[in-house]
Amino acid sequence: EWERSRGSLLLALGLSVFLVYVIMAAQFESLLHPFLIMFTIPLAFVGTFIALHLLGIPLSVVVFLGMILLAGIVVNNAIVLVDYINTLRRRGIALEEAIVTAGRVRLRPILMTTLTTVLGLLPMAVGLGDGAEIRTPMAIAVITGLLSSTFLTLLIIPSLYGMLERAKDRIRANVLSGSSVRADGHAGPSETNG
Repeated sequence: EWERSRGSLLLALGLSVFLVYVIMAAQFESLLHPFLIMFTIPLAFVGTFIALHLLGIPLSVVVFLGMILLAGIVVNNAIVLVDYINTLRRRGIALEEAIVTAGRVRLRPILMTTLTTVLGLLPMAVGLGDGAEIRTPMAIAVITGLLSSTFLTLLIIPSLYGMLERAKDRIRANVLSGSSVRADGHAGPSETNG
């Protein structure tokens, strides 16, 4: 069944990732920040694949459906974090201070939303009720992916945000200093004599 469905499921995963990116790009009015937020998806898949391997659960259609769900769920934590960093920076707060403050202020909401989702999926994961053999692998995939993504998001996304913003500022400064042109049409300070 997995072999027959693999192509259409991969297409569905790719389409869901693309649509999430487009919506975030429109919301953030940036191509860089949504890319950073999308980095949480592979962080989730790392946790899912490790858990599947350790528990001996094969990759199947229901597991893959869980991974498609993850693509939409795990970006929420990074959206909350990046959006608050952006808000603080618009208020004039320095980059490092904005990152630290956002991490401190948004830690509890991020952990609470993750915990409520995990607790909501726990009955499915432990296999209660009829049809548990179908639902359990999907719930395990979502829970483990969400847990790993949350933990890694809180560690990696702020660091990547800082690195990308500093690189963007350096590029902007280089472009502005290298493109200065005097009123007479000659190159500005970036041009050297003899």
